Amino acid sequence: MRNYDLDFLKKFSLVIGFLSLVTLGLILLALHLHGTLPPEVSPQAAQRTHMRIAPVGSVYAGATGAAEQAAAVAAAAAKAASQVAYGGTTDGSVIFNNLCAGCHVSGAGNAPTMDQGHWGPRIAQGKDTLYKHAIEGFTGPDGGVMPPRGGNPALTDEQVRATVDWMLDNLK
Repeated sequence: MRNYDLDFLKKFSLVIGFLSLVTLGLILLALHLHGTLPPEVSPQAAQRTHMRIAPVGSVYAGATGAAEQAAAVAAAAAKAASQVAYGGTTDGSVIFNNLCAGCHVSGAGNAPTMDQGHWGPRIAQGKDTLYKHAIEGFTGPDGGVMPPRGGNPALTDEQVRATVDWMLDNLK
């Protein structure tokens, strides 16, 4: 090998070494910059996170809290009114067959079935008591449970009363 070949090989090796170091430096710089950028969050993931950390309830205090509480009650009432069950019908048979029959035909949860024997003591308490228990819910001494509005909060008081009347008229 000649001198100028060795000289070229040294310079070429230095250039290759320098370029390798520059490449390695650029790779490390890119990794560092990539680590400092915030990750992109999909809107669905952000929505799930927001729902997961949202407060469970609200605290209303003072005059401002009373106004907010009244507004919340009004909003809940408006929402419930817009979602009236069974198209707002007061036909007790429709509501009974779609909602009440599940328990009052089979006797599930110690519910009284549609015969006079189960309803006699209840009828003796008066219709107003039956309406109240059907609207507000009731837990009987025998462990029977009547959920408020039969388990459908979209039922109106009139619908519940009509269904109770229908049930009493159709006892066997």
